[in-house]
Amino acid sequence: MLGRIGVLACAAVALLGAKAPPGARPAITGISHIAVYARDMAKSEHFYTHVLGARKGTDPENPAGVRYYLSPRQFVEVLPAPAGQGPSMLAHVAYATADAAALRTWLAASGVASLGALQRSSDGDRWFALRDPEGNAVQFVQPASTDATPVPGAISGRMIHLGYAVKDREKQDGLYRRLLGFRPYWYGAFKPDKVDWVSQQTPDGRDWLEYMMVGPGSDVPEANVDARQLGVLNHLSLGVSNMQAAVTILHREDRLSPRHDGPQMGLDGKWQANLYDPDGTRVELMEFRPVTKPCCSPFTAESPIG
Repeated sequence: MLGRIGVLACAAVALLGAKAPPGARPAITGISHIAVYARDMAKSEHFYTHVLGARKGTDPENPAGVRYYLSPRQFVEVLPAPAGQGPSMLAHVAYATADAAALRTWLAASGVASLGALQRSSDGDRWFALRDPEGNAVQFVQPASTDATPVPGAISGRMIHLGYAVKDREKQDGLYRRLLGFRPYWYGAFKPDKVDWVSQQTPDGRDWLEYMMVGPGSDVPEANVDARQLGVLNHLSLGVSNMQAAVTILHREDRLSPRHDGPQMGLDGKWQANLYDPDGTRVELMEFRPVTKPCCSPFTAESPIG
C-alpha cells in the first residue's frame, strides 16, 4: 500500500535543491483538474453528470478517458482502471500555470530531473508532468481557456482544493513549498498533539493542496490505510457559497450519492459535506470562507472567493 509509494521517492526530484532557482518562477495560478480511475465508466458518468451536474466531454489527453467539466477551465478526468490497479484510484493531479514551457525550463534549471516532455492537446492546452517525492503524478497545465463560468446545473463550478495521502511532510515540502513556493494556509488535527491536515495555497492563487497525513504524528496509522481510506484521503473539494442551499438542491433533485455524509462543521471553521463516487473517491463540498474560528491554527492566507 503506502509503503510501496514511499520507496518511489522520486527521480523527478532527485536533484531537488541542488541548484538555486534561476530567476522568477512562472506563475502557478490554481488547480486545473484531478484524474481518477474508475472500474465502471457508466456508473462514474452517472455520478459526475447527475450528482455533481458536470458536463461530459471527450478527453483530448487520453482517448480512453472522459472529462467532466465544472467550468471550461476545471474538470475531473475519469480514466478506466488498468488491470491490476491497486487500492488507490488517484491517477494524477494538475495545477494551472501561465506558461508551461517556461515553467518546465525553470524546473530543469533548478535541478529537477526526469521531467516529462512538453505536450499539447487537441484543445490547445500545453502541459508536462513530473512525480513528486512520494510518487504522485503531477501535471502543470497552461489552459487554452481561462473561462471560469460554472457549467449550468453543476452543484459547483469551482474546485478549490485537492488532497492526497502524505507520509513525509518534509520531503513533500521540498518540492511544493521550498521550490515551487506554495504558501501556508492552515493546519489541524483531531487531537492537539497530532497533525492530520496541512494546507498550502498555490503560489499565485487561492486554491490549495491539502496534505492528508498518515503514519507517525497523525491520527491515521499507515496499517489502516486500505482502499476505502485512500478514497477518503485522495479527494477533491468543490466550493459552494451556501452549504444549506447546495444540500437542499441535492435532496430536492434526488442527486445525493448512495454514500454521503454531512453537512458538518469542519475543524477549519467551514461547513462541509461529502459525496463519494462509485469507486470511493471523496468529493468534498466546502463553503469558501470560515464562519467560525478554526481549531489548531489560524488561517495565514486569504480564503477563496465564491
